[in-house]
Amino acid sequence: MTGREYADLIARYILKNYGDRGVTVYREVDIGKSIIGKNRRIDIFVISHSEAFAIECKYQDSQGTVDEKIPYALEDISAMHMGGCIVYAGSGFSTGVLHMLQASEVAAYCLPDPETLNPSRDTKELDHQLAVHFRWWDLLIRKKKPFELTDRTARPHTL
Repeated sequence: MTGREYADLIARYILKNYGDRGVTVYREVDIGKSIIGKNRRIDIFVISHSEAFAIECKYQDSQGTVDEKIPYALEDISAMHMGGCIVYAGSGFSTGVLHMLQASEVAAYCLPDPETLNPSRDTKELDHQLAVHFRWWDLLIRKKKPFELTDRTARPHTL
């Protein structure tokens, strides 16, 4: 899969699963300057009502130079004046860079099934990023019941 194909897959996933929430998805949008003064082009730009979210896509299936670009990409997405994240997948990231991505609050692993585009544990991190940004709390509490006060939970706990 190429980087462009990966970005298209992510855009299709977002539109299929969140289009009914009023999102519009754009590809290749110019947004201001990067942290080093270059013109910035975002892979995916999601708008819902008056909120926007920028997504940079990084797919690496073999060892390559993308490792060197990840620290810059994380810093650049964090410096934007809007919500956004790096979405990544593939087995070609070095261990150190993979740990950096996994630990970053602005990175989300996402690899939707290209046939079904259904949410899964492989899309959960992007789903959570979108849910928090757009305040779609129902996505976070899916299949959960509200906590209720019962006789058992009402008893004071003593030591």
